[in-house]
Amino acid sequence: MSSTAETLSMMNKDWVAVAREIGPSLAAAAAQHDREGSFVADNYALLKQHGFFSASIPAALGGGGASHAEVCEVVRELGKHCGSTGLSYAMHSHPVMANVFKHQRGDDKATAALRKIARAELVIAGTGANDWLASSGEAIETKNGYIVNAHKRFVSGGPGADLFVTSAVFDGDEGPEVLHFAIPMNSDGVEIQSNWDTLGMRGTGSNDILMQDVFVPAAAVAARRPVGVWHPMWDVIVPIALPIIVSNYVGLAEKAADLAINSACGKTHLATTIGRMQNELTIAQLALTDMIGLIDNLAFKPDMSITDAILTRKTISANAVKSVVELASELVGGPGFFREHPMERIVRDIRAFHFHPLPERIQQSFSGRVALGLEPIEAQQ
Repeated sequence: MSSTAETLSMMNKDWVAVAREIGPSLAAAAAQHDREGSFVADNYALLKQHGFFSASIPAALGGGGASHAEVCEVVRELGKHCGSTGLSYAMHSHPVMANVFKHQRGDDKATAALRKIARAELVIAGTGANDWLASSGEAIETKNGYIVNAHKRFVSGGPGADLFVTSAVFDGDEGPEVLHFAIPMNSDGVEIQSNWDTLGMRGTGSNDILMQDVFVPAAAVAARRPVGVWHPMWDVIVPIALPIIVSNYVGLAEKAADLAINSACGKTHLATTIGRMQNELTIAQLALTDMIGLIDNLAFKPDMSITDAILTRKTISANAVKSVVELASELVGGPGFFREHPMERIVRDIRAFHFHPLPERIQQSFSGRVALGLEPIEAQQ
């Protein structure tokens, strides 16, 4: 197939339909990866085979041209089949989408990065939210770049990634600042640990990563910001990322509700509980729909009010998803307590929702401070 034909094929692809088509294959591997605590490598291979890792890159740059809303729907569909695959893919997709946002506004570095990802169907893993405002690690200036030493945690999809997107603190003449950069995952000194042994999302491979005397070229540094204070870049990253991540958990809740309804078929005395579950599911779905609408397929103008609205809706959705799954588990009953039943895995997987930014009480403080005209988060060291 010619490159032109390949581009047209990617542009015309119904990404959600393809995700739905391969979903049963993803689901078939999910239980084993969950039992073993092993990374969903075979599911990643299937996604790569179908071009999903470049799906959100504009067609003009060699990608599939999927919109932000379409990517959210893809992740939602993946979540119905394998929460670990959906979440790992979401963690790849949101930094790609952030680069699409910057590309659309004339950022040449973002454009070059997107071309590179599309050309080789590269996969990204990163630490952005875990590092948050302060970041961990130390960058020391050297010829043509920096030497970085750091211990990074919760790097979802790390075993399947080609690029590592992270940050470290550089204490230069102007004072400490956080450097954000992307380097090959196989760079000298980058070591993926094997310590991801958790309650849920056991297939995401979110192991710690050690960086020992890793050289980071100056050209790889994409952004700089002050340490420990809110920066406008978060008004881009957070609104783009969270709807994509939330989509996975809404997909899990929808799967749980389907399992519950199928289990309760003919049991009319359970109608009220099913109705309550449906109400909670609707809340989660409406919150997600509103989040996606606020981003308007990357046409939004970054602003603290949008970030606040997105974070608030994340909390609303997380609480509703938790309620859906608890009710669904009750409806499925004893069979759902066995490891072989998909409900048991969903009950554990949705517990991870809380940890994505921002956990409920931190979000409430954030929103309260914004309402009071304060900095959204107190300065961190």
